[in-house]
Amino acid sequence: MNEPYQVKLEAFEGPLDLLLHLINQYEIDIYDIPVATITEQYMQYIHTMQYLELNVASEYLVMAATLLALKSQMLLPKQELETEDEEFMEDPREELMQRLIEYRKYKEAADKLKEKELEANQIFMRPPAEFDKSYTKQPAVKGDTSVYDMLHALGRMFERKNWSKPLETKIKSGGIPIEQRMEEVLQRTKVSKAGIVFDDLFERPSRDHIVVTFIAILELMKNREIRCEQKKHFDSIFIFYTGG
Repeated sequence: MNEPYQVKLEAFEGPLDLLLHLINQYEIDIYDIPVATITEQYMQYIHTMQYLELNVASEYLVMAATLLALKSQMLLPKQELETEDEEFMEDPREELMQRLIEYRKYKEAADKLKEKELEANQIFMRPPAEFDKSYTKQPAVKGDTSVYDMLHALGRMFERKNWSKPLETKIKSGGIPIEQRMEEVLQRTKVSKAGIVFDDLFERPSRDHIVVTFIAILELMKNREIRCEQKKHFDSIFIFYTGG
């Protein structure tokens, strides 16, 4: 009997990370968050995850409920208040804003420490040795495209291809293993110097094909065998072979 294909991705760092990604992507002022807009965009990501039946952590759903509650609160008509009372009226977004500011501070600190670690990894000492000077290998670059950019591209692909629902929702016996799909994606990128458009790797509207391809791309990025480039927000994503 066929069973739904359950997938858990460790690449997702948490709901605050997703919110911060949206704030950066839409160039939103973190001190004046448009709750209706950010909620709509956040829910699109959640729906895409659920569409793929990814194992969405409960913390994402808790944040979704929090955002919906905030959105409802912001839509309520404000009562007439005295000017003095208005000054002390608490903004319902305040707690979320402070959490995001605190998260951003630690994330930036973690990124700086990671940069220092990468720099330190390039410094080492070893005895002199002969080597072939004709052989040089450039370090593979993962690129700045995040898993959330990939997820957004996937959601847009569904809209462009009018895939409101996958035709096949369960894995069939003999489905494509992720390792095999990784090799197929790798081979396609190897023969295309101009890069492969993200959408072109998803040929069939079946959930097993979509999920396996999506995870294959993420794994290849993690292994630094490919890199994904996006010139600016909302542009098409191109995938390149790095030979990593």
